[in-house]
Parts: sequence; C-alpha cells; structure tokens
Amino acid sequence: MSSVRPVPSGKERGSTLPLPSFKTNHDGRELGFVSTIRARLGSLSRQFALAVAIVVAPVLLGLIVIALLMVVSGNDVAIVAGIVVFAGVLAAIVARLLAGGILRDIHAIRDGLTAVRRGEHDVEIVTAVPDELGELAAAANAMIGRLRYEEAARDQAEAAHRDLIAAVSHDLRTPITSLRLLAEAVGDDIVDGEVRRGYLDRMRVHIDALSALIDDLFELSRLEAGDIRWSLEQVPLGDLVGETVAAMRVQADAKGVAVVNEVPEALLPARANPEKLQRVLFNLIQNAIRHTPADGSVVVRAEPVAGRIEIEIADTGEGIAPDQRPHVFTAFYRGANAARTGSGAGLGLAVSRAIVEAHGGRIWLVDATVGTRVRFSLPVATKTTA
Repeated sequence: MSSVRPVPSGKERGSTLPLPSFKTNHDGRELGFVSTIRARLGSLSRQFALAVAIVVAPVLLGLIVIALLMVVSGNDVAIVAGIVVFAGVLAAIVARLLAGGILRDIHAIRDGLTAVRRGEHDVEIVTAVPDELGELAAAANAMIGRLRYEEAARDQAEAAHRDLIAAVSHDLRTPITSLRLLAEAVGDDIVDGEVRRGYLDRMRVHIDALSALIDDLFELSRLEAGDIRWSLEQVPLGDLVGETVAAMRVQADAKGVAVVNEVPEALLPARANPEKLQRVLFNLIQNAIRHTPADGSVVVRAEPVAGRIEIEIADTGEGIAPDQRPHVFTAFYRGANAARTGSGAGLGLAVSRAIVEAHGGRIWLVDATVGTRVRFSLPVATKTTA
C-alpha cells in the first residue's frame, strides 16, 4: 500500500478552485483544449471517469445503431445493448481499480511533500508499485534524506559554534580577570618591591597565554578554511627532531623527565614545511612532558611505512582513558584530566591535527600498555621537491 511514514497528523488536503475557460502554465503559455477540460474537472478521479465514459459511450452507441440498421428484433437489440452495458460497467470497474491505486500513490507523494513543507524531515514516502510514480517517490525520498542530512549538519555546526564561543569566553575570562586584579594592585601602589615584580611576572605569563590562545585560534581557523600559504620542502627529520628535543630538554629536566631522540639519521626526508612541522613536534613533546611523572621518559621515533614517514611520540605517563581517546584532537576538549591538549586552552592537538592533515597526512593514537603513543604520518619527499 501507498503510505507516508510516519503519517503526519492533520493532513492538509488541497481544495479545488473554480477555473476560467483557458488557463496558462508557469511559462505563461496558453493551455490546450484537453488541458482546459482537465483543469475544469479538477481531481484525477473525475478525469479517469470521463476517460472511461468517452471510451465506452461511443462503443455502446455504435452497437445500438448497427443493430437498428440491421433491422434485428427488439430482443436482439436488448441483448446487444445489455452486453455493451455490461462491458462498459466492467471497464469502468477495472479503470476505477487501476485509477484508485494510482491515486493512492499520488496522494502518498503529495502528503509526504506537504509534510516536508511543514518542516517534517523524518518522512518516507512508500508507493504500492515500483512504476514511474515509484521512481518519483524514490526521488522525493532522496531529496528528503538530503534535507535531513543538511539539517543535521547545520545543527551540528551551530552546536560547534556555540561550544567554540563558550570555550573561548571561558579561556579568555580567567587570564583577563587575573590581569585586571594584578593591574589594579600595581596601579594602586598596594604592593611594592619584590611583590610588585612578582605581580608583573605573573601578568607577563597571562599575556603570553592570551597571545598563544589568539595565535592558535588564528592558525586553526586558517587551516580549517583551507587558507594554507606555506611552502613545502625536503625536511631531514633527524636534524629537525634533534633540534626540537634539545629545545625541550630544559623543560623536561626541570620536571625530571628524560627526552630521547631515536630518529635514525639515514631516514628519508619528509615533504613538509619545517616551521609548521616543528610546531607539531613542540606541541606533542611538550604535551608528553606535561603528563609524564618524574623519572619517566618521552621517546621520539620515526620510520618509513608504505611510502610515508610515520613519527611517534611515546611517553610513560598516565595515558588516556578509552572514552576520551576519540575526542583528544577536538578543539577545546580537555576531558576529565584536562586531556592531552597541547595548551591550557585545549587547542594544541587540534592545531597539530590541522597542520598534519594540511600536509596530506593523518594523526592518531596508538594502543599502548603504558602511557600514551601519538603517531602521525607525512609524505616522503621526492627528488623534485622544492
């Protein structure tokens, strides 16, 4: 049977309005005689009834005339007329049955599209037969599915936008509040000497945090918009990782964490932008140091895999809970433990993901029995790489 699932309550039924003798279509062209008759009849039921009458009536009239011209008896004329009438009634019944099925399919399509017009997108139009009307219903269902998908995508984008505004507001409010209080204390001469210098140092820390947040937001927005303006070149990973590890060693030593570079010197160069790639390494190594206890270690490895270079940062820290793993590369995600986001604002891993993907690579978490292993891939540089 034809149907619309789910059936919307209060179906709207169209009404037939009086029409003039000649109508025009949407292009402004005058409709023909047949179209004018259809317009006057209105519903398809009446049009089918008229079609049956037009077919049956001439046949009945012709047979009666022939019978009269043949000068047959009245009984014979009555028999012929009865046969013709029976044939006409039978034809009308069959036509009505066929028309009823067609009308039900048409009503199902109409009711489904009416529900969509009211804003209901959880609708499926079902017809009884896979004919042309069935194809029309399938096309309508595809359109409804597309509308449903676009509506869900729009809702998701709006929710992400709201979350972004809330997260940025939260991360701006804390340092700005602290800066205001510190500035008021310094400006009112409440403190002096060493305390004053300590307040100024704390103000610089908050200013640096705000600057890093703004830089990360700007970088992430550009990357996600596809606004990439950097050049790619051959990058010797051994040298770049060695330079990055050396720069992070002071922070690691202060916490009692060993940072080890295990990238082989003979490794093929990657095709990347060295500044952006180093930013990814800084984010991931700093993140690993932050979440690794004293006497722990952070190891940087790299190896060729299936025509690409895969770089891994492994630590012996507390690891990441299974329910947090799918979200750690999402902007502003912190999780129950302030999950492994490269900065306090929760943008470090999101920026790293965007940079890696802009290089044509990907970043993911590798299963680990101890700590956390973050791995990302980059294309291998060719000889023609500039």
